[in-house]
Amino acid sequence: MRIGFGYDVHQLQTGKELWLGGIKLSHTKGALGHSDADVLIHAICDALLGAANLRDIGFHFSNTDPKYKGIDSKVLLREVCLLIRNAGYEIGNIDATLALEAPKINPHIPEMQRVLAEVMAVPVDDISIKATTNEGLGYVGTEHGVNAYAVALIERK
Repeated sequence: MRIGFGYDVHQLQTGKELWLGGIKLSHTKGALGHSDADVLIHAICDALLGAANLRDIGFHFSNTDPKYKGIDSKVLLREVCLLIRNAGYEIGNIDATLALEAPKINPHIPEMQRVLAEVMAVPVDDISIKATTNEGLGYVGTEHGVNAYAVALIERK
């Protein structure tokens, strides 16, 4: 068994779409990024890649490559899962935390779990998602940014 850790952060801006966990959420601000800026998926990708010692998301999907401009992060996650499996591993589970002040994430967690499990081809109960605020502190607390943390367990086939 191997464990990987992932982290991602994106700036929030008015007028942008907010994609988290593979779903679009209604909010006045969205994340700024080269892709759809889904911090949760990006953190999960890095956790999986790290567990298999396959570098990071930026190594595989450069934020300067025009073919990834605006890409749906679910496409990237699907590709990462393929890389993991081609390296001889199977995904055990994911445990992730989103940090943002608004909108409230808890009502959306079951849908995020369903979408991510489908993309990753794993059971829904292998995807744990939690959410927290920063109690008004720092860039997350002032709604200037959103971040996510994830750990992944993989097992050699």
